[in-house]
Amino acid sequence: MATVPESHTVPSFSSAILPKPTTAPANAFASTIYRRSLHFPQLTGLKTRSQSSSTVNRSPVLVSGRSSRLSCAGRKVFETQDSAAKVPAVTAATWKSLVLESESPVLVDFWAPWCGPCRMIQPVIDELANQYAGKLKCYRLNTDDCSSIATEYGIRSIPTVIIFKNGEKKEAIIGAVPKTTFTSSIEKFL
Repeated sequence: MATVPESHTVPSFSSAILPKPTTAPANAFASTIYRRSLHFPQLTGLKTRSQSSSTVNRSPVLVSGRSSRLSCAGRKVFETQDSAAKVPAVTAATWKSLVLESESPVLVDFWAPWCGPCRMIQPVIDELANQYAGKLKCYRLNTDDCSSIATEYGIRSIPTVIIFKNGEKKEAIIGAVPKTTFTSSIEKFL
């Protein structure tokens, strides 16, 4: 025989945990003070520097370029450095000219957007591209978009990194491995 459980009332999330909202200040001056008095959590990985008081900006502004800056109310600038070069993508249309006909050695990272280990080694590949700039060309090939090239080179699991020299496959590194593994393989072909 089945029994029906009792009905229980559960308070809503906002009323149970969050404090009651306060009314907004009436005038613009009070609104500015209200916004400035907010406390933000401690951030890491950002450089801060003071802005001159003559530069007043009432809304957050993101300044594009090699570094990203956020300025709010003319008080602080938060800046992140984009030190790693982004590794360009290679496609089926550009494969022959960029990889096979290259005069310098080429490192190709076979990856897919849904692959966690692929995302893990992406910063390592970016570092290698910076470290060997001018000596080695680095590219990324999305195996979902260019499955014919992945099949041609026998890619069965990703991430797979292949080093090409004079248009020939020289070495394949499969899986998320340490930077030293990549470095030792690259040094053989420079």
